Amino acid sequence: MRHKIIPLTITFSLIALSSAEIASKKIADGFQRPVWVGMPNLTARQLWVIEQHGVVSSVDPSSGNKEILLDIHNQVSRAGNEEGMLGLAFSPDFTKSGRFYINYVDKEHHTCISRFTWKDGKVEAKDEEIILRFKQDFQNHNGGWIGFGPDKMLYIANGDGGSGNDPNKRAQDLGSFLGKILRINVAPEKGYEVPQDNPFVKKSDAKPEIWAYGVRNPWRCSFDKTTGDFWIGDVGQNAWEEIDHITHKEGFGANFGWRLREGDIETPAKGVGGEKPKGSIEPVYVYKHGMAPSEGLSVTGGYLYRGPVKELQGRYIFADYQNPRIWSFVEKNGKATDFKDHTESLQPEKGKIKQIPSFGEGLDGSLFLVDHSGSIYQIIEK
Repeated sequence: MRHKIIPLTITFSLIALSSAEIASKKIADGFQRPVWVGMPNLTARQLWVIEQHGVVSSVDPSSGNKEILLDIHNQVSRAGNEEGMLGLAFSPDFTKSGRFYINYVDKEHHTCISRFTWKDGKVEAKDEEIILRFKQDFQNHNGGWIGFGPDKMLYIANGDGGSGNDPNKRAQDLGSFLGKILRINVAPEKGYEVPQDNPFVKKSDAKPEIWAYGVRNPWRCSFDKTTGDFWIGDVGQNAWEEIDHITHKEGFGANFGWRLREGDIETPAKGVGGEKPKGSIEPVYVYKHGMAPSEGLSVTGGYLYRGPVKELQGRYIFADYQNPRIWSFVEKNGKATDFKDHTESLQPEKGKIKQIPSFGEGLDGSLFLVDHSGSIYQIIEK
């Protein structure tokens, strides 16, 4: 959240509005800067929504009725526009343990990964356990996504620490958590363990929690619920936005190239860019900065659609935050194909979707869409 011209590598037909019979259905509104939505593996009649200032609420998708579950706004920093409560992940055994995890920035500008427990429909803020805490360099590029992978490990996406062009060279520094995707085991009753198959466990000058590196500001990642593949929407600097895609196996030690690379080119800023690191991962899709229908300024990563809407099945759906467009493509042999623009199809009957900080996935693969101005929508067949 900042909060490429048609990509050279894409098999592309003319961008056109999707002719699919899809639409958006408003689920609820009245939220204060919502940034995340998700569904616990409990019931399809409950969505959880994060408000950036530090509140988690539940909402019934059928009625729109809301209830505050957790309010820790007094310990969450909103000094920077990109700070706040940013991500949530339900434990794989949530139905048994009630445990879930939140990624937020505290008043001292540290990223905190905290464990909470939902019990009897309630969450006690006093029972918070901070399992990981580390300092941010600046007040932007916090990343904020967390999620469980197909191996039941917790993954944490961190931005490069902020400012511009990664001035502290964090993303390529294996001694820093910043500009990385971390992987930890939170199964223990307290704290966490470092998985011994993490790629840098035996490297003395590296943080053993690191799974992958070389990202700038990974704003929304996801695991494909069918294949386990990993997707990243990585916000660019001044020229290009990118979508990255790897299998789970390829993620161990993967380097996505920042700050040397922006999108699929050498970072344009003088003294910053460089040759592609050996073995680094190339984006599956890039788009140029601008406000045209195929352009944008801040990518919002999404999901490989596995829900009931036939038109969207097998398509990766994503958006741009500042130029609020909603797109999809089909990944084929590492390239984006059959690109479609769904923006007009997904506008509500009344009003307009203004800014898109996140998508969310239901138990059946249905997708929900967050409008930062306060509403939650579901993507449906018209």
